[in-house]
Parts: sequence; structure tokens; C-alpha cells
Amino acid sequence: MTAPAIVFLMYHELELPGRPLIQSEPGYVRYILQESYFRAQIGWLKQHGWKGIDVSAALQYRTEKTVAITFDDGCETDLIAAAPILKEAAFLATFYVTAGFIGKQGYMSPSQLRELRSSGFEIGCHSMTHPYLNDLAPESLRYEIVEARSKLEDILGTAVAHFSCPGGRYDDRTLALAKQAGYHSVANSRSFANSPATDPFQLGRVAIMRNTALARFPALCDGSALWKIRMGESVRSSARKLLGNRFYDRVRQGLLP
Repeated sequence: MTAPAIVFLMYHELELPGRPLIQSEPGYVRYILQESYFRAQIGWLKQHGWKGIDVSAALQYRTEKTVAITFDDGCETDLIAAAPILKEAAFLATFYVTAGFIGKQGYMSPSQLRELRSSGFEIGCHSMTHPYLNDLAPESLRYEIVEARSKLEDILGTAVAHFSCPGGRYDDRTLALAKQAGYHSVANSRSFANSPATDPFQLGRVAIMRNTALARFPALCDGSALWKIRMGESVRSSARKLLGNRFYDRVRQGLLP
């Protein structure tokens, strides 16, 4: 039997009642789900016979009906909200942690990160300080990719195998350095399902947004709705190339409600 393509879902901080978010900017908040929405999505997957797995397992491309579950940034809600919901469903996930944010307000501490890893969840790297990697000079790029991995491994006492690009931005230098550093994969933010034919250093992921309705969630998991998302991504990618990352973000921020 041919292994099916697998959608990698991308989450960020979860919003808890009475708990302030790390940031309040519209560009950040649009990626933040309420905990109840995340619970409903995981419940739907479980009810309909899906499995939630981490990146290492996903790259084996088994034939089961699965999605890879990933989180970016290393927010404290990864441990106190997402992990219990995932464990209740017997799901796994990969948590891509921004190494330089560890211990800051709203982010996991070193002990919390170790607790998350000890609970059976996979820890990946999401750079050191969350910059757009394709804007960086070579020395800064090494700091964000190589030294960030070393910092995480020192905290965890185990190898970190997977990397995700902040904002989904990367270039050929990023991929070459990630390979050199010893990562097994690099994930971006392009909305396509991954298959055995996918380059593991250019893994697509689908962002689950604040306004993602549960009725739309199944079509994201099975990949049938991704072509529509890619149309918008193509337009935005062209705009970024024309304007550059910084000016594009200023224009985008001004357009958000």
C-alpha cells in the first residue's frame, strides 16, 4: 500500500480564560486559538479515527490516517494546556522552541521544557531569537540555527533533530546550514501535505488560525482545502519578494483589524 501524504498542522500559543497572551498585536493574535477550540479539534480527530503524531513519526509515512501536530515558539501553554489535551487523546506532537525565549514571561522555563520532553513529546528548534532567517548575515544565521540547537540540547540532555523557520522565511543558506548542523528536517509555513517524495528540509505546514472553524478543520487535515490556501500564499510570497520582509510586514500590519 502506498503511504499517503500527511498534513503537518501548525499551532502557537493557546488562549486560556483569564490569562493574558504573550503579545496583543493583531498579527500575533490571529494565530492564537482558544484552548476550547484546540480541544474540539483534537476531539474531532480522535472521534473520527485519526492519529496525531510527531515529526519523527510522520517522516516514516505510515499508511494510517494521521496528521503531524506541531507548535511553534515554546509558550508556557504548550505544557499547561496543549500537552494535557494531547495526552488525553494519546496523541504526540513536536514543540519547536525558540531557544532564546526560554525563561521569559509567558514562555517555558528550562525545567518546564524538560518536563514536556519527559512526558513523551518531541522538542524541535525554532531559532534563537525568532528573526526572518533570509534577512540575516552568515554569523547571525549560524547563531539562530546552530547555537540555538546547542542551547536546547544542553537543557534537554538529548539531541534536537528538527527545525522550523520563524515566519516560514528561509533561503538556500538556511537549508544548507541546517543540514550541516545535524538537523534531520526543516519545516516552513507553506500549505501542502508532505509525502515520501517531499524534501525533508522543505516540509510544508498548515497554520491553524484563530478563525479556523471546526467545520473547515477536516478539509485541512485531509488536504482537500489546501489549494485555496496556496493561492493566497502565492500572492503574499510575490508581495514579500517585491517589498522585502520588513516593509511587507508594516503594510500587512496596517491592513489587519
